[in-house]
Amino acid sequence: MLRIAVQSKGRLYDETMELLGAAGIKLVAVKRTLLVPSRNFPVELLFLRDDDIPDSVATGTADIGIVGLNEVMEKQQNVEILRRLGFSKCRLSLAIPKDADYKGIEWFNGRKIATSYPRILADYLSKHGIKADIHLISGSVEIAPGIGLADGIFDIVSSGGTLVSNNLKEVEVALESEAVLIGGGRELSADKQQALDELLFRIEAVKTAEKKKYILMNVPREKLDEVVAILPGIKSPTILPLADQHWCSVHAVLEEKQLWSVINRLKGVGAEGILVLNIEEMVM
Repeated sequence: MLRIAVQSKGRLYDETMELLGAAGIKLVAVKRTLLVPSRNFPVELLFLRDDDIPDSVATGTADIGIVGLNEVMEKQQNVEILRRLGFSKCRLSLAIPKDADYKGIEWFNGRKIATSYPRILADYLSKHGIKADIHLISGSVEIAPGIGLADGIFDIVSSGGTLVSNNLKEVEVALESEAVLIGGGRELSADKQQALDELLFRIEAVKTAEKKKYILMNVPREKLDEVVAILPGIKSPTILPLADQHWCSVHAVLEEKQLWSVINRLKGVGAEGILVLNIEEMVM
């Protein structure tokens, strides 16, 4: 059985569960325990702290893991990124008191910076030729400048609301992070490899369907060429005859960002009864 290390709580946990659910993986238990098997797929989930996941995959405690890229970069364990997952996006940034006069990254020379990510910070500062005092702190990094513990911070930023509430401003972005699927670079047993291949196939289908819409409409036959020219589609639209021989039904897949502009153009050439549906999975 393929063992997947996942975060035990937080936004990444919620979005990981959504992804696995969309991929058709159902868990035996509703309440989270340390190890939970699936009832319909040969995987089991190992719930851990996010910073323990890279180590668990590197040592073979788990076969694969879903974790933030920031944790992979910080822990520097012997793991490989199998797929970027596109959710739980955030960034690792330097922030300072909002009233500080900031002219550039040289501001940090000789300053004290509080962080939970000392390795990433040290690499970033070294790259820019900055010598600063890195102060390791676990949790509530954003309060450090306010209590005089540090001049600035290096921490995860999502919306930026936490910085604002602590009178801080973001001044440098060191890393754009997101959830990633990682492996240990080891050869898996045939059964585990088969489960991993199927899991990757399902994830790909779910991710391909994101931000796409299925659209169908009734089109006068004399306007068919104009409608087909408008539709970008994955390949070409599906065209079906209707009981009224002067009309046909046209089906296509659109990028969500194109949807409204395309619909307006379709209406302009005579398409009627336009129906837009969500897509859960798409196999290419």
